[in-house]
Amino acid sequence: MLFYPAALPLSTSTLNRVAGLIRTHRKTIGSRWRVLDPGTQALLTLAYLRKGEALRILAAGFGISAATAWRRTRETILLLAARAPGIRDALQHAKCSGAAFVILDGTLVHIDRNQIDQPFYSGKHQRHGMNLQAIADARGNLLWVSGAIRGSIHDTAAARTWQIPRLLHEHGLFALGDKGYDGLDRDLVVTPFKGKGKPEWQKEYNRLHTRLRGPGERMFSQLKKWSIFAQLRCDPAWTTHIAKALQVLNDYERSAG
Repeated sequence: MLFYPAALPLSTSTLNRVAGLIRTHRKTIGSRWRVLDPGTQALLTLAYLRKGEALRILAAGFGISAATAWRRTRETILLLAARAPGIRDALQHAKCSGAAFVILDGTLVHIDRNQIDQPFYSGKHQRHGMNLQAIADARGNLLWVSGAIRGSIHDTAAARTWQIPRLLHEHGLFALGDKGYDGLDRDLVVTPFKGKGKPEWQKEYNRLHTRLRGPGERMFSQLKKWSIFAQLRCDPAWTTHIAKALQVLNDYERSAG
């Protein structure tokens, strides 16, 4: 077995905040001695999420068993995910900040599934995956990420599953979405005009829509810079916890910067 030094492009502040969560959790449950101290457990989890390496490889580097690495990373992910804001909190934050609109988008997180797992297969992406919906502010900062549902579900159906139009109406907001949301609710989820040979006013409308929605392209890039999302090799149900944990970590990094 060969060992080598490595670095994580993350702030010390993020590491300390994650370690603080673990330390508080251990006091709450009355945990006694563990093989990893809170700081090392936090570092293990950050390395797993940021680099996307197999846990058995990370376990060897940290001098622990793969089973211990599995338990400690999942414990930390759950602690982080529990701090992710719900959609009502996110929309309320947007409204209180004076925003008139938010940006809505969806993505497919690739998962390691067999061809027979058709419920997870996305015809649009020609891949197995889990569908995530997300809302960002006008600057592209991620405000909320949904739970994960099977990749065969279209973005429009996924948005209805999470009751996004109804909640937008409740908070007096509207969202800018891409053409995939056409037909969802024209008044609450504004999409560009489709088709060729459009009149000039529709072309100008689409240009304005693109300019306003453009920063929203950042929202999923903030999640996918974590290599764990290159392709998940775990139970698809964990996609939800991982996505929400990454949102919290991104918030930590943004506040540290």
